[in-house]
Amino acid sequence: MHQLVLSARGLRKCYRGRVAVDSIDLDIARGERVALVGPNGAGKTTTLMSCIGLVQPDAGRIELLGSTTPRGRRVALGRVGFAAGYLPLPPHIRVVEYLAMFARLYGSPDPAGQALAGLRRFGIEDLARRMGPELSSGQRTLVGIVKATMHSPALLILDEPTASLDPDVAKRTRGALLRQCEEDGAALLITSHNMTEVERLAQRVVFIQKGRIVLDDPLDVVAAQHGDESLEDTYLRLTESDEPSATTAGV
Repeated sequence: MHQLVLSARGLRKCYRGRVAVDSIDLDIARGERVALVGPNGAGKTTTLMSCIGLVQPDAGRIELLGSTTPRGRRVALGRVGFAAGYLPLPPHIRVVEYLAMFARLYGSPDPAGQALAGLRRFGIEDLARRMGPELSSGQRTLVGIVKATMHSPALLILDEPTASLDPDVAKRTRGALLRQCEEDGAALLITSHNMTEVERLAQRVVFIQKGRIVLDDPLDVVAAQHGDESLEDTYLRLTESDEPSATTAGV
């Protein structure tokens, strides 16, 4: 296997007695693009948050870019980008200043220039002088993606990256993400309920249901292997299953 940027073993997390993530194993190789899909409450976001140390799992082991967390988390996160549409922006700072602040943290010799270059990559340089409260939810999402990508991370993790974007903006954003992954050799891990987005961004699909992985296959074999006409059909069939069978898992 290619060098791993993320390796999780036996992840488990409970909230008030409810199991959110149950013994999950997940590997992401350098340059690989993976989609984590499943119904609401399946454990997708908890899995992502556990992998980057924002949630402390009750059990399991995580190795991120060669560092075992939580001890090596600080070093590893310097090479990770994370964005989610639900993360707020500070209200009293301009977008370019906000991004430049993070560019400084990543050690950029030209923080403002790097911030502007990131905005141009996603076609939103006109937002540079705006304040957080002046942005729509979609614009805030895009600024978050710029923040996550402008330091050329080795692993990019995006939680519902285009959920609040207009279709044309979402298409442009997906194109920019794919170009960055190809140019930088970055691995991509996303969650999404949009199967069209998954088909366009991912090479591999990991389906989570009730906190467990029930399918883990390359995208190009999922539909044929599971007897469905499309990825959406596979998603709906697995979502409607009350008791997913462990025999369907590809891990």
